[in-house]
Amino acid sequence: MIAAETTNKQYKDRIKLSMSFDPDKMIAEFEELKLAHFEYYDVISLRGPAHMIDPSRPFPPPADDYADGSWTEWLDSPYLKRSEYLKSIVDYFREHTKVTLVRLLRLAPGALVTEHTDPTLGMEVHKSVIRLTIPIIKTNEVDFYLNNEIVPMKPGECWYMRLTDPHKINNRGGTERINLTIDMIPNEWVVNMIENE
Repeated sequence: MIAAETTNKQYKDRIKLSMSFDPDKMIAEFEELKLAHFEYYDVISLRGPAHMIDPSRPFPPPADDYADGSWTEWLDSPYLKRSEYLKSIVDYFREHTKVTLVRLLRLAPGALVTEHTDPTLGMEVHKSVIRLTIPIIKTNEVDFYLNNEIVPMKPGECWYMRLTDPHKINNRGGTERINLTIDMIPNEWVVNMIENE
């Protein structure tokens, strides 16, 4: 991947957006999907590259830069198609911009995600992808650190975080943590949504 270019504009490292979603409806649909196995260890893919959702689709040719999502078509998975409420959340953003990767991320009880950065997940990066995070199941024993400070996310809230900065997660409790993450291409609507919070 080509090294990400940065812009001169600086955004806050975390922004709680004014929109929120119904955690009970999300939990109910997650529990239905959970009857299926988790893919990729702790992920249920709700939307992804066409060749990964539909194996009959050809593998895309190599790309010089994967950051903007133009290297492939993106398809809803059967899991998203059968999850009416989760799909309505994705559709809300899809009305305004191109939505790429959508996943349910499970962090097992006692699990730790070590500190890392994601080089294309920040508004300041040219050809970035914006990731919004909506907690579904979270307890006070799950700590998401961004720049060594806890981000106080609650179920149903929608957060933008500058994940080009160092972040880590610690599930100190005995309950799994589930987040819905939605990646999208930043256009004027996305930038305004984040700048106006």
